[in-house]
Amino acid sequence: MTCECGVFGAIACGDYPTQLDIAQMICLGMVALQHRGQESAGIVTSQGKSSKNFSVHKGMGMINNLFNDEAIKKLKGNLGIGHTRYSTAAASEVVNCQPFVVHTAHGALAIAHNGELVNCESLRREVLERGVGLSTHSDSELIAQSLCCAPEDVSEHDGPNWPARIRHFMTLAPLSYSLVVMHKDKIYAVRDSYGNRPLCLGKIVPVDAGHTNIGETRAEGWVVSSESCGFLSIGARYVREVEPGEIVELSRNGYRTVDIVERPDYKRMAFCIFEYVYFARSDSMFEGQMVYSARLQCGRQLAREFPIEADIVSSVPESGTAAAHGYARESDVPFGEVLCKNRYVGRTFIQPSNRLRKLGVAKKFGALAQNVEGKRIVLIDDSIVRGNTIGPIIKLLRDAGATEVHIRIASPPLQYPCYMGINIPTREELIANKLNADQLAEHVGADSLAYLSVEGLIKAVQMNKADVNPIKSGYCTACLTGEYPGGLPEELSW
Repeated sequence: MTCECGVFGAIACGDYPTQLDIAQMICLGMVALQHRGQESAGIVTSQGKSSKNFSVHKGMGMINNLFNDEAIKKLKGNLGIGHTRYSTAAASEVVNCQPFVVHTAHGALAIAHNGELVNCESLRREVLERGVGLSTHSDSELIAQSLCCAPEDVSEHDGPNWPARIRHFMTLAPLSYSLVVMHKDKIYAVRDSYGNRPLCLGKIVPVDAGHTNIGETRAEGWVVSSESCGFLSIGARYVREVEPGEIVELSRNGYRTVDIVERPDYKRMAFCIFEYVYFARSDSMFEGQMVYSARLQCGRQLAREFPIEADIVSSVPESGTAAAHGYARESDVPFGEVLCKNRYVGRTFIQPSNRLRKLGVAKKFGALAQNVEGKRIVLIDDSIVRGNTIGPIIKLLRDAGATEVHIRIASPPLQYPCYMGINIPTREELIANKLNADQLAEHVGADSLAYLSVEGLIKAVQMNKADVNPIKSGYCTACLTGEYPGGLPEELSW
């Protein structure tokens, strides 16, 4: 299994100790990233004065259950990083919770990682051959141990050169990762040279700053996050994305780019298009546009490709809602809610076993019968992975009186596993490899079923982009096309 996680970091400006509650900020920032992983979480903070000790709290469970007032009070510091995770090949155990902390010859180093190393086997061999023991199968521990050793061509007479060490690691591991690395009084924000996983910067502004030009507002601190969706809730404003291959250093004096590791000239950027489709929260910003607007365009494009006569357009809440609004606007069929979601049930896709997913479907939705009875419904969903959810939903709607149920999927069929950080483990589990659209419609009891094309998806997510420069653009569509930007991963020996 692979993982989809969230990373977050915050650092105060000015004199220390800061008046900002850094641990609380990180905790709230991670709550905003909870959709990216619900099995474990952790926060590591530093006073910024000594490289010997960090304050650490991590464990299994949801963030609000792990971080009570007592835990937050113990996380004293002027800077810190956090991580939220769901299960990987490294099992759901406390030992695999992040951030990882290792004690080097130059003091403690903490690291949090989103993604998966495509060439983790060769890196693992290299670390083990140096005589370094590894206590987990986590990529994050492997990255931490890789950073502990200085490159042979780097002089460190005046202390460790962390940017050079990070650069050396990046040349060894092309993808996939977004990292936050903390040492003493600095945080390094790192994104692989393909830009496969998201990472962005934010500015902590005074509480009374309002909606002003952030460039003219005094910075109280800086934050880095997998997504921008939590910035406003902690008094931060979105600044920009960390560029592919960029190493950004955050300190009490601000942030600066310390290095950029380029990818080969013949390789394009490979931002995970599934972030737009499913994972990211709709109020996050990628490539100068809000995820919601990209999903809206997916729905419009889907209506152009697969129109149908109907009385009402609706969605499988909540990630299908934006696309449903787009479909309704383009087709001139009214949007209406037909499903009521139980908000206290977790997302079925990111629960660790198929049995739990199936059990989760029945208690997840209710039908709004008065909106459904006697209606021809176009039901929009963001994706179909294993196909366990959509059949019971269609039955629910028919039982409530729907005369027709037409399924429209605002993404292409998922046909290939992801080796770069998303929980799509085997081709056998993907329903699109067993049944085509017509067969799947019959299987789940729909009157018709159609997917958005790959070309249509790319067109939709580029519609409102701030920059359409092809050199700075490109998407990983490996789970849809089987075209992997870094090739297939190595066979694992463990």
